[in-house]
Amino acid sequence: MDVTKVTNKKSLAEMVSERFSMTKKEAAEIIDAVFDEMSDTLAEDGHVEITGFGKFAVKTRASRKGVNPQTGEEIQIAPSRIPGFKASKNLKEKVRSK
Repeated sequence: MDVTKVTNKKSLAEMVSERFSMTKKEAAEIIDAVFDEMSDTLAEDGHVEITGFGKFAVKTRASRKGVNPQTGEEIQIAPSRIPGFKASKNLKEKVRSK
């Protein structure tokens, strides 16, 4: 059976609290602050670059034609902004080596 490791904010907080001898609550507050800052930067069309991990940036999807699945009617889908991620060379190499 293939078991996949899952990392979430709770497990990150546990790891940070153990590594830096702080409470889980303090670690969770730090992690929340980091993610809030990243989200705010992206919301303001900024870029987030984490050396050795990757770059986050906002991408714009152009408007396009689509089909309403209920009616089959052709519709125009408005342009939208989405977060994007590009992995660093180091991260790509680490993932490939496993």
